[in-house]
Amino acid sequence: MEYRMVIMYVEIGCFVTSLCGWILVCSTLPTEYWTFSEVGSIVLTTSNYYSNLWRDCISDTTGVSDCKDYPSMLALPVYLHALRALAVSAVITGFFGGVLTLIGMKCTKIGGTEITNARVTFSGGITYLVSGFCGMITYSWWANRVVTQFVDPNFKAQKFELGAAVFIGWGGSILLISGGTVLTYFSGKEGLPSSSSKKPRKPASYATVRTRRTYMRPPSSRVTLVPPLYYSDGRSQTTSGTTRSAPIQSRDTFV
Repeated sequence: MEYRMVIMYVEIGCFVTSLCGWILVCSTLPTEYWTFSEVGSIVLTTSNYYSNLWRDCISDTTGVSDCKDYPSMLALPVYLHALRALAVSAVITGFFGGVLTLIGMKCTKIGGTEITNARVTFSGGITYLVSGFCGMITYSWWANRVVTQFVDPNFKAQKFELGAAVFIGWGGSILLISGGTVLTYFSGKEGLPSSSSKKPRKPASYATVRTRRTYMRPPSSRVTLVPPLYYSDGRSQTTSGTTRSAPIQSRDTFV
């Protein structure tokens, strides 16, 4: 099997894995069972309390249930605003990750060269990673707060336990991170230039045979100025002497 076919099947598997994770994360947002608590004085009148990021709900053994949204958005604690922002970011980034991956996959052939498609797929993998980490932070933060309140002996208010939506969100986030990691690795190897190609190459060295070569330095003519001669009648004559240096022979060794 060719390498290109292997990469194509890997991309399809990562896309399906990440898409399933994104669907699981999206399914937890409208679900009320992020936390639940069961309170009952006698067997026939048992009340179930459950809530999520948006509302609180209650139901009893008669089948009657009622949900109420949080009354004021500005009165909510800061951590709840942060969890809402992270959950919405996980959904949005997961959607765009799927679009980018679908465009850059080898099996779609939407357009561009192989390197361009690999870079688009790499961007989709990074977006999937961002979506998975946003979801993982959301569910882990929520679970940590619920568990801390449950095991705190000084917490006198009603205590809750973890609901099914938190575990579903953890599973979806793991799928997103796994698919995005493998997708980023294989597409990055093909689409991004390696660091070794950017290093300056050393010039090639050539070995030469040792030889002994005798050369003759060309004779150089130097003009020597002689001081003027004075005669008895006051005349002066300037003579110039030309001296030639004797040829010099030397023997050097070249490599």
